[in-house]
Amino acid sequence: MSVAFRRESDEEHKEPRFELPIPPGANLVTARGLNLIREQVVHFRARVAASEGEDRALAERDLRYWATRETTAEVAAPATGDAVAIGTRVGFILNGAPREIEIVGFDESDPAAGRIAFSAPLARAMIGAEVGETIDFAGKADAIEVMSITPAV
Repeated sequence: MSVAFRRESDEEHKEPRFELPIPPGANLVTARGLNLIREQVVHFRARVAASEGEDRALAERDLRYWATRETTAEVAAPATGDAVAIGTRVGFILNGAPREIEIVGFDESDPAAGRIAFSAPLARAMIGAEVGETIDFAGKADAIEVMSITPAV
């Protein structure tokens, strides 16, 4: 019989479980972001303790990710609201449409909720800008006008 038709076990044919990728660069977080990371560590420690087999292996992988994020976290200086920075809520006009976002750390970003990572292109374009300033973005001159900056809560 050809080896192509032999099947030793289901284990041979499972996809490998890879580690969760760690984003490159500094792990800047807000104070809220650090708390969220710590909550994830506690959550996955409990899952590891309560599971076995494949579920345990997945929980251990997730715990490694969150534990690494906790140890490498650097809490950004509290935002003053004078300029766009991590931890600020920014009101702006982009291509004629008013928008508002909060700039946060990678792990607490949630674009649907208006929170984007400091490493996102839009955030990178605005960091350091002040109210009334216009910024080039996506190859367009003066595409963004900063209308308001407040420290996020």
